[in-house]
Amino acid sequence: MAIIRVGLVGLGEVAQSIHLPVLADQRDRWVIAGVHDVSPSLVALCTSEYPTAKAFETAEALINSPDIDAVFVLSSDDTHSRFVRAAVAADKHVLLEKPACLTVREIDELLVLTTNYAKTIFVGYMRRYAPAYLAARDELPAFADITHVRIFDLISEGRHFLKRSQNILYPSDIDSALLARGARERDTLIREIVGADAPADLVRAYRGLTALSSHHISAMRGLIGEPVRVLAAHRTNGGANTSVTFDYGHFACQYDAVVDDLGLFDAMIEVRSNTKRIRIVYDTPYIRSLPTRLEVTEAGPLGPVTRTFGPLYGDAFSNELETFHRHISDGTRPLTDLADSRRDLALMAEIIARMKEAGGR
Repeated sequence: MAIIRVGLVGLGEVAQSIHLPVLADQRDRWVIAGVHDVSPSLVALCTSEYPTAKAFETAEALINSPDIDAVFVLSSDDTHSRFVRAAVAADKHVLLEKPACLTVREIDELLVLTTNYAKTIFVGYMRRYAPAYLAARDELPAFADITHVRIFDLISEGRHFLKRSQNILYPSDIDSALLARGARERDTLIREIVGADAPADLVRAYRGLTALSSHHISAMRGLIGEPVRVLAAHRTNGGANTSVTFDYGHFACQYDAVVDDLGLFDAMIEVRSNTKRIRIVYDTPYIRSLPTRLEVTEAGPLGPVTRTFGPLYGDAFSNELETFHRHISDGTRPLTDLADSRRDLALMAEIIARMKEAGGR
């Protein structure tokens, strides 16, 4: 099995809690060859913990290094397009954290750039690689028999979980001018979708869609296909909470996201027919190796009968990176590629359009 030399651009929460430990665990597939971050303290921490990692002064230097085979783009969302462009120019494999970009325009430009690209570009939607999700595909009722789909996300931010389970460094040594410039660039991209004069709650709603909500929008499409349209969308709680109804023709899919500071995470996907219900249950994505569960309930002569698969301890993040490595080795195309991510961003833009029609709520 070929060992791939990885360079990581961005060493924040997801790199420290997920990608670096998984890469180190899968030492038969990967070697952490390089790191870059705008925080000197993060670079120092990661090079001390992962001795094979060379520190690079700039992202471009890491991307262009002949000692790097695959670039993990884990930096802020507004930088994704720029770093993917650089990685393509350097002929590297790419793992791109979600969202792939913040706008459909950026994705379309990348799709033109990568039309005949021979290397692998893989977007990190780990929920589509969770064991319960993979098992659910074999248990789904026939599409024509589906009567309703319900998706729920109760979300608390990662620090609620990580501060009790891991020692994550949140740096205080990033240049303030750099942070301000990034915030301006991110706001400019978001306002391409929400509008130049959009209220703060609509901006927050879109940021939520492109952040953790994007996982379930992608998972929904991977499980039951593309919706006909976004039928309705509303935002409440200052844009933190989102309710969306997707039209699938003969059934509706209801998605609800609730964000709070309670420190709970409750995520599930439920697909129903008249005689069957499957339910995928996720725990917080911030902690590796927490189990996922699949519940399948069917009508029986004595009443409902439920079969439970799990708890399934196969790590979605580990499965994701194993799949990425396999695509690199086989030269095959991942399901979660740029074209797939474009469909997520197009749906998010449609959700924002429905929210505008509904007015401020």
